[in-house]
Parts: sequence; structure tokens; C-alpha cells
Amino acid sequence: MGAALRLLIIEDSEDDARLIVRDLQRGGYAPSYERVDTDAAVRAALTRGPWDVIISDFNMPTFSGTDALKLLREHDQDTPFIFVSGTIGEDVAVEAMRAGAQDYVTKDNLRRLVPAIERELRDAAVRRAGTHAVRASEAQLRAILHSALDAHITMDKAGTITSWNPQAEAIFGWSAPEVLGKRLSDVIVPTAHREAHGRGVARFLTTGEGPILNRRLELTALRRDGDEFPVELAVTPIRVGDAWSFSAFLRDITERKQLQQQLIQSQKMEAVGRLAGGIAHDFNTLLTAIFGYTDLLTEELPEGSQARKDVAEIRKAGERAASLTRQLLAFSRQQVLQPIVLSVNALVADVETMLRRLIGADVELRTTLAPDAGNVRADPGQLEQVILNLAVNARDAMPTGGKLTIETQNVELGEMYAEARQPVVPGAYVMLAVSDTGVGMDAKTQARIFEPFFTTKEAGKGTGLGLATVYGIVKQSGGYIWTYSEPGHGATFKVYLPQVEAPVEATVRPPEPGRTLGGTETVLLAEDDELLRPLARGLLEKLGYTVLDAGTAAAALALAHAHGGPIHLLLTDVVMPGESGRQLARRLGEVRPDMRVLYTSGYSDDAIVHHGMLEPGLNYLQKPFTPATLARSVREVLDAK
Repeated sequence: MGAALRLLIIEDSEDDARLIVRDLQRGGYAPSYERVDTDAAVRAALTRGPWDVIISDFNMPTFSGTDALKLLREHDQDTPFIFVSGTIGEDVAVEAMRAGAQDYVTKDNLRRLVPAIERELRDAAVRRAGTHAVRASEAQLRAILHSALDAHITMDKAGTITSWNPQAEAIFGWSAPEVLGKRLSDVIVPTAHREAHGRGVARFLTTGEGPILNRRLELTALRRDGDEFPVELAVTPIRVGDAWSFSAFLRDITERKQLQQQLIQSQKMEAVGRLAGGIAHDFNTLLTAIFGYTDLLTEELPEGSQARKDVAEIRKAGERAASLTRQLLAFSRQQVLQPIVLSVNALVADVETMLRRLIGADVELRTTLAPDAGNVRADPGQLEQVILNLAVNARDAMPTGGKLTIETQNVELGEMYAEARQPVVPGAYVMLAVSDTGVGMDAKTQARIFEPFFTTKEAGKGTGLGLATVYGIVKQSGGYIWTYSEPGHGATFKVYLPQVEAPVEATVRPPEPGRTLGGTETVLLAEDDELLRPLARGLLEKLGYTVLDAGTAAAALALAHAHGGPIHLLLTDVVMPGESGRQLARRLGEVRPDMRVLYTSGYSDDAIVHHGMLEPGLNYLQKPFTPATLARSVREVLDAK
């Protein structure tokens, strides 16, 4: 049951009033409210008070919020009055607060409403009690509210503070008795001199003069406890009779700056991902040719010969390059996933033995798996890679040994959490947490750990792609990953994957050993790479297949129309000049409905996948592939029922 709240809403829209009530309910209140929107109705409602809080729109067809505020202040001085409007500007808001409003919240930022009400209810209690005893409890509130508060203060012409409201105290930590009569520069201690306009700001703050009036300026300020934080300052001159003073509107913009940094980081990661995906695509085609020719050459060289050993080294180097491109594709979210419904608990249990060998005897492995942990839809091989990479990362952070803990749990991410962790979607998730007792990380390192090629290890000890791979797999699987760490106190990586209400699906069984991989069917090969096409044709013909090959979709169509016999399989690259492999398959499928199709590609393409997930019923072979993998895949597609 939420906290009771008697609420008067002055609003002409019933829908907007319900939105306000809903937000308060989510914030832990159980409001009983009355909605009014005329002068007479407001007057009558005030007589039915007292109200805990009054919330008012600013502009209404037959009434205004300022008129409502005036009526309230004639009636009582203590009830908190908050504007909630979609149109009010800062200049108008300052004047409204000078007239007696406690705060204003825009309708597109209602998440500020609950903190504002909590603050005003507490301030009202202080005013009614007439004592400073209650103010001690505000300290607990400040840590939560300071980033969402706006402060309005006034100064005389010399820049001396003449009013200092509770919002300013909550932001900066200075109480009114400590600051009244002092210059703003003595209180805020601006460090904006680092900026081009800094001298003008400093001159105004110390003298009340300078070219900063009627402008919004961003500067860095210091709280009383010494912490730096960004603020926005807007100063407006006010004339009272023949005298002039200044109204200063101060806003803590820490949250805004954090969101901007998140956006910049996200854009950077997306740009690097696109670049990495393009590189990986070209590399995978080349590596397929390298694997193919080295495997063919190996078969012709004598066992134990130096030449055969040299070819094996070439292939080993190719495998290392293939591993790097797989990681690049994972980071850029351009790999093709084949997700199934699986149990995270079962997956952790499957890899536990491997993990114990991987982390070494000096690291203790603990698993804390919630018995009721739900199922998720993910690619089991890729999710296993996430666990292994996080475990390796944890092991490297514990050079002298320690504890590695893997935990699963069902969690519900609410709207407040989602707003603080954009772009999280509220809902039910399964959390997979990997924690270590290692050296930990500072904030600067944490900001970069998911960037490809960033590593804190010494040269030659790591590629910097392990955590980048984790990031890409989690994101492409529709999940989120957050890091919690401090120097000397280890690190925890928490992965959140959407929970699904579906039973676990069986994994595909590997082919039986000794199974015949050759055949006599006819294969239409569509591959635009001049290096890879003759290799693939030679491999298939060696296995007994009849092969028709073409470098474009148009050429493949012409071959198919000219061929009088059946075509059992279309083996096509997805990305080709002109029409794509998917378009080619659709056109041929109209005249050859019994033809099977096997797609190949070096990266995820929208022609056959949706957000990296392979469309149901499609067969796909990821480049780079080996001759053995090609033979097995062709046979599996042809034999499928």
C-alpha cells in the first residue's frame, strides 16, 4: 500500500490528470485527488482542504495557473504548489517561483514529479513545525534528489546573494544562513575560467557585471563537500522600483551530461562496429579461400614433410585471423545467430568443467544458480562464449588467485530503472552475473572496456576484443550488460537477457561420424568472388556433385533456365552485385519449387536475417568455412526431410 496523498489537480485535461496520478502511484503514493479547472471550482476546492500538494497546469482555456497560485496564497501559505505544464519556459518559471510556486515540471519529464513532491512535502513539514529538527532528515533525500533539482536565487547588483531556497541548498550543500550576504562566487566557486567565456562569468559572479545576462551558460561548480559537478546558469535582471537586482536560475545538469556522454559513446561504438563488420566480411571471404587451398595442398604433401608442416602453420595463422574476425562480427552485431529457447542454469552447468580447467587451480569457482531462473532465447554457442570471455577476463584480473562467482537470478526491471539506464526496456529478465575478487577498475577504465582493441594488458597479452565480443553478443541477443567495479575491490559484470515463457528447445545434434559427405546431385553455385568460386566448384566436383557456377545472380538465372535437368541445391552468397542471393533463390523457387537453398556470407545481411537472427527455415553457412564444413553442410541440406 502506498503513502496516502491528498492531491488537488488544477488541469483541464482528465487524461493528463490520470497520467500524473499514475506516475505518483508508481512512485509509491496512493493519491486521492480532485480535478478542477475553473476559478469557482478552485475556490470551492480550497475550502475543502487541507491538501497535501496542489499541482496545476500553466495555461488553460478559461483559467490560468498563476491565478490559481494567487488564490492559494491568499488562502494559505504552506501548501506546496507545483506547476506541471508542457508550455512553461524558464523565464516564466522563475517569475512563477518568485510568486510563490515551489517548483515546475514539464509534462514530458514527469519523472521529476515524485522527487519534487517528496522534497516539498518535507519542506512544508519544516515550515509548519517551525523548527530545524526536521531538516536533519533532508540529508538522506539530497543524495537522491540533487541531480533532478533546479534552484532559483536572487542577487543584488553587486552579485550578493539575497535569497537562497531549499533547492539551492540541496544542490550545493550550503544552508541559507551560510550564504546570504555573500557573493555567488564565494559559494559556488566556479571553475568556468577554463572556458572561453570564463572571464565574463567570473566577473559577473564577483561584481554583478559582465556580458552574460539573458544567456544560458554551462560551467563547473563545486559543492560544499568539494565535489565538482556541471551546472547551467541563466541570469535575468529584475527591476524593483528604481533598483535593479538579478534573478539567477541554476540547474544541476549532471544527468544531462551523463546522457550526452552515453549517446556519444553509443555513436562511437556503432561507427566502429560498422567499420569492423565491413572489414570482417572481406576477410572472411579471403580466409575461406586460404582454408580451402591449404587443406587441398595438405592432402597432396607427404606425412611428416617440412612442406606439410609449413602449410599447417599457414592454416594455424588463418585460424587465428578467423577468430579475430568472429570477434569483430560479434562486436559489430553482424554475425548470424541461431537462437533457441534455453536454460541459462543448464548452460552454466554444461561449461562449469571447462571453466575450472580454464581459470586454473588458484582461482576458486562458485556458482549460485537460482532454482527458478527462467528461460531465454539465445544462441547457445554465443552465450557460452559470453561466459567464457567473462571468466577469462576475471582470471586475468586475479594474478595471485581469488574467487570467481557465477550467479543467475530472475529480475524485474521497472520503468524507473529503465529511465536511469536508457535504452533499457522494462520487463522480466534473467540476470547472469560474473564476479571476481581481482584488482578492479577505475571509472576511466570502465568507460572504455567494451571498445574493440582496448586493453589494460601488456603488449602481446591480449587483442582487446574479449569484452567487445561479449558486448556485441549481449546486445544482438536483445540484452544489456552493466559493470560494477572499484580499484582493489574486484568487478561484477551483470548480463540481463529477456525472459521468455516457453519450454527449452533441443539443440541440433552434430552429424554422425563416418557419414558419407559426397553425392551425385546437381548444385548451382552463385559466388561473385573470383578466388573463392573456382575453389568451391573444385571441392564439390571432387565430392561427386555436378556443379553449375556463376558470378552474378543474372548469370545464375540464365544457367538455371538453360539447364534441362533438375537442380537439387542452390549454393549462393547472400551479398552479390545486382540481385542478392535471397532474391535469386525466390525467383528460382517459382520455377524449381523442389530446389534446396544453402546461403553463405561473411557477415549478417538483412536479406536473410532480422536483427542478426536467422529467419526460420533458412540454411546458412558462415564464412570462413573449411572444405569439410562445406561438404557436411551441403549434404545436410540435401538430406533434410
